[in-house]
Amino acid sequence: MAAVFDPVHAVTTFEETVERLGTGIRLGLLPPGSQLPPERDLAEQMGISRSTLRQALTALTQSGHLLAVRGRGGGWFVAEAPPLSPTEHVELADWRELLDYRIAVEVGVAVLAAERAGPDDLARLSAHVAAMRAVEDFPLFRHADVFFHLGLAEAARSSRLVAAMTEVQGSMSELIRHIAHPPEVLERSNAQHATLVGLLARRDAAGAARLVREHLQGTESVLAGLMP
Repeated sequence: MAAVFDPVHAVTTFEETVERLGTGIRLGLLPPGSQLPPERDLAEQMGISRSTLRQALTALTQSGHLLAVRGRGGGWFVAEAPPLSPTEHVELADWRELLDYRIAVEVGVAVLAAERAGPDDLARLSAHVAAMRAVEDFPLFRHADVFFHLGLAEAARSSRLVAAMTEVQGSMSELIRHIAHPPEVLERSNAQHATLVGLLARRDAAGAARLVREHLQGTESVLAGLMP
């Protein structure tokens, strides 16, 4: 239990909180029907703000892992039947080479895009960010998400990187089909997309690389937390 509720130290506190609690549910450390500690206590234990904790709890509720009960005796409870089918369990370790390859490709792409992106590239990326605001429609969100990342590669002015990004996004689509897609998670992801466009416009290659690394790290944490 200590591993679930120990202080969170990652830059991506929201995503790591989702990972911690989701993994605790999957492993049975937080069994079905059990109640989480009160928000104030849990936030203090994990060393995060109550707003960040509440966002993570909301995401896990949207994914079917938790239930929010209002009123006297209420609180946050583990769902009686969270998405845990053992026949569908996926080990992220089996996908590690892809995830590492994605880091190498996308961080490099971000650096080059910051150096080379033109006004038309930025306009297209901004249009994809606008399309991804429809977080309730995941197929639409994912379509725009794929084109956003491909647009980054196009802005890097490298046909090889466009091909590599296409390969990465195709494989990631196979991986993320195994998890739920809470709107809270999608909104935070798209906020990073919007920030990245601003960094590209300012030619901030170091900032773009750092943000993309954090973005990918957050995605991995969410995957780890929501995998069945």
